[in-house]
Amino acid sequence: MLGILSVVEAARTRSTSKPTRFAGGSAFSEAPAWRSVGKGWQHLHGSFPESGFSLEWHDFTAPAGADFDWSRSFHPDSVEICLNLSGTGEVSAGRDTLMFSPQTAGFYSQSEARLKGVRRAGERHQFITVELSRDFLQKHMPAARASFHPELATFLSSRTGGSTVSESIPLSSDHQALVMSLRKPPVYAAAQQLWYQAKALEVGAAFFFRPPPSEELFCEQQKRLSQDRARRVIAILKENLSDTPSLEEIARRVGCSSFYLSRTFTQEIGQTMTQHLRQLRMEQAAAMLLEGKLKITSIALEVGYSSASHFSTAFHETFGCCPGLYSLRLKSQRKNLESR
Repeated sequence: MLGILSVVEAARTRSTSKPTRFAGGSAFSEAPAWRSVGKGWQHLHGSFPESGFSLEWHDFTAPAGADFDWSRSFHPDSVEICLNLSGTGEVSAGRDTLMFSPQTAGFYSQSEARLKGVRRAGERHQFITVELSRDFLQKHMPAARASFHPELATFLSSRTGGSTVSESIPLSSDHQALVMSLRKPPVYAAAQQLWYQAKALEVGAAFFFRPPPSEELFCEQQKRLSQDRARRVIAILKENLSDTPSLEEIARRVGCSSFYLSRTFTQEIGQTMTQHLRQLRMEQAAAMLLEGKLKITSIALEVGYSSASHFSTAFHETFGCCPGLYSLRLKSQRKNLESR
């Protein structure tokens, strides 16, 4: 049985992760980076070395204790877009850092200088990555270079350039719908190569272009303002989990009416403000439980729950177990992954 599994894994590695190379000739494959998460890494379509693009789905809980080294999966001479649903992490290029919180997106490029990237220990991470080679981008996006995002323009300008990271933006409801379609393509298998290539270009078009201010349409300006307000709201919520300001106060801080803010926040993030606040509270609570420094009642108060029973109910609905069993459940999941 183990021999059969080894053959299957080898075939999977050959079909989805044919080695590419860093400058200097060192072979590269991202398969070793994901071996510890087992089925938590799923190749969706494409082949980076052969087609110039690859799309992958990730759903895993990073082991407690040390942050997960994400950078080992980054292809050389590539741009990678990450649509991050849950879990936190970061990608750094020199002094610049792209932070990923739940429901955010961004991209990063890697040339000769390698990126550094980590995913936080003890958290459940769910995200899609779209990996694009330099040759693929130069072939399919040769025009409108003046409108490219500055970081993409820097990457494409020279093969010996440094690595770069973009800013983080909130995932809009359109982005989340795109994530769902990528996981379940609405076409027959014979058409999936064409469909996924078109989707890879669609994702690139959504993140790689930035019109000059003088040419920005009013609707695009409003969209950008809504995204900026959503980012500011999330920052306010994170800073005030235990004593959250009222909707009216948050609206005053970001400069719009409470009704307009409530509507546009839901459109941009795909969750109501209340739903997103609860998600942030649960993620913080989970991290504190893994640290093991506070009792459950104290953690409940720290994340804004005056009742331990209400906190336990919300935690169980989010993670499928009571707070007291959370760390044991993670250890069990890790043991199961390691035994595969």
